[in-house]
Amino acid sequence: MDEFREQIEYLERSANLSTSIQDVQTVIDQLTAMRAAIAAAPHSAPLTLAKNQVPIKDGLDRAQKNLLPIYKGLGKYSKSLDKKFKDKPLPSAENDALSSHPSLINRAIAMHLLREGQFDVASTFISEATKHPVQPEPTAGTPNPYLHESWEQDLANGTFDSQNLQQQFGEMYHILHELRTMRNLRPAIEWARNRSDVLEARGSNLEWELCQLQFICLFIGRDLHGVPIEGDESNGPLRAWAYARSEFGPFQNRYAKEVQQLMGAMAYAPNVLESPYRRYFYNDAAWEEVASSFTREFCSLLGLSADSPLYIAATAGAIALPTLLKLQNIMKEKRTEWTTQDELPVEIPLPPSYHFHSIFVCPVSKEQSTDANPPMMMPCGHVIAQESLDRISKGTRFKCPYCPGESQPKDARKVVL
Repeated sequence: MDEFREQIEYLERSANLSTSIQDVQTVIDQLTAMRAAIAAAPHSAPLTLAKNQVPIKDGLDRAQKNLLPIYKGLGKYSKSLDKKFKDKPLPSAENDALSSHPSLINRAIAMHLLREGQFDVASTFISEATKHPVQPEPTAGTPNPYLHESWEQDLANGTFDSQNLQQQFGEMYHILHELRTMRNLRPAIEWARNRSDVLEARGSNLEWELCQLQFICLFIGRDLHGVPIEGDESNGPLRAWAYARSEFGPFQNRYAKEVQQLMGAMAYAPNVLESPYRRYFYNDAAWEEVASSFTREFCSLLGLSADSPLYIAATAGAIALPTLLKLQNIMKEKRTEWTTQDELPVEIPLPPSYHFHSIFVCPVSKEQSTDANPPMMMPCGHVIAQESLDRISKGTRFKCPYCPGESQPKDARKVVL
């Protein structure tokens, strides 16, 4: 990476675009003057052209000369990239599961564009994907691509409700703009308050986090729309106190400790910077944290993850590619084949943020759970795999292998991790 930095610094030092732009502008001015002169006196056109031919050529040569160091720097930078990131062939797609479900791929792309706020691009993509559907190609070991489930065919059949999603995400980006740019909490608080019951059932802290940040803004001298109040800092704690009395009532049971801490900060109002409550009032990351919480809850209520699945899949795939390429070369050298279809033959280290599901290992069989062999919880609370449950119970009343509790196989419940 040091070599890349050196090339970038060289480009910054050698770049002289301002001079080149000035030379080009001079040529443009000369051409404009020539056109005006020829229009005023057409009979003198040959003389005017001959007179300005050399100055114009000199101006273009100067502009090109100033660009030579930039071309040289770009060439060196390209060579450094090629040297560091050598071009390698991608793994062969001998078992391409995605080719069986082109409608799902199109749907993922459309969803990604909508989530990113690229509404015009998403609309054009959906229109073209609907007009020119791709024919599925059956692949061994993958589901039948000709099944017409609504969840798979909605984009291909034109029933993908992109307008509704566009409206929803448009509202989300408006609220995020108010949060991150305008420092205005009112739209987010109103959105959370209208969905208070749903958020409470999910165990969400969003509404409290928003109201807490609003209290802090009032305390340090901002109004309800996030605008600083000049020359009225002494009344900030009083406005925060009035806001707490009117808005903190519903939070008393669940957030009693947090409310008490905020109220305790009132005693340190003249010098809160040196108080134990400084972390509440001088947290530079507070706005980004509450914006991330809002995005996560907004997407969750739509039944979506906070991050784009397409982005996550592409990033995880890019991380895995070097390992898979190395594995492919080793298998070619040893003339072996990878026959396991349910899991990768090697461990792929992914960032902690990409670890979405815990792994359950059956305490009886010592095997990891799968979709075909999920974890099952018995009425006593102990969990074993489905296959172990079937072997132990044999369809009749059985005793838990870890406690004296007895139950029927039908009483067991599938556990979703």
